[in-house]
Amino acid sequence: MPILAISDTFDLEAIQAIIQDYGYWSVFFGIALENAGIPIPGETITLVGGFLAGSGDLKLPGVLGSAVGGAIIGDSCGYWLGRLGGWKFLSGLSKLLRISEEKLDATRDRFAKNAGKAVFFGRFIALLRVFAGPLAGAVGMPYAKFLGYNAAGALVWGGATVTVAFIAGQLVPLETLIDWASNFTLVAVPVIGLIIVLPMVIERLSSQGAD
Repeated sequence: MPILAISDTFDLEAIQAIIQDYGYWSVFFGIALENAGIPIPGETITLVGGFLAGSGDLKLPGVLGSAVGGAIIGDSCGYWLGRLGGWKFLSGLSKLLRISEEKLDATRDRFAKNAGKAVFFGRFIALLRVFAGPLAGAVGMPYAKFLGYNAAGALVWGGATVTVAFIAGQLVPLETLIDWASNFTLVAVPVIGLIIVLPMVIERLSSQGAD
C-alpha cells in the first residue's frame, strides 16, 4: 500500500525518542496530523505513547486525552479541508499517496453510501484514517452527523489502542506490540469492509426482490 512507504520512513526508535522528549503534545499532533490527511504513522505514535505510559514514562490519562483529542480535532480539520477544497484537494492527496483516480472514485462512491460507518470504523484502518475526514467533507456529509461519528470512533479507537498499549508496556517489548497491531490490521480490514459493504448488498437484493 503506497501510504506505508511514507509511514515507514519514520523509525520506531525515533518516534519513541520524540515522544519521550515532547510528551503528550507529540501524541496529540501525531494523530491529529494523520487524521487531517497527512500520511504519518499516527497509530504507531499513539501505541508508543500508551506503551510509555505502561512503562511509567508518561501518565495514562494524559496519553488517552491527547490521542482522543487529537483524533477528533484532526479529523474535523480534514473534514473542512475536504468540504472547502472539494474533490480537487482529494485528488491532490491521492496523487501524493500514489493512489489511482479510479480507486479514489470507487472509494468516494462507497463512502457516500455508508459515510457514518466509514468515519467510525475508519479509525481502525490506516488509509481510511487519512481519508475519512476529507472524504466526508467532499461528499457533503452534514458536520453535526460527522462530528458524532467522529467523536464516537475516536473514543472507542483511542480508548482501546491506548489501553492495550498501556498493558503491553508492562509485559512485552515495544516491537512485539507493533507486530500485534500490524496483525490486527490484517484481520480488521476485511471484517470492517464486510460491515460496511454487507448492508449495501442486502439493500440491493431487497430492492431487486421488490421489483
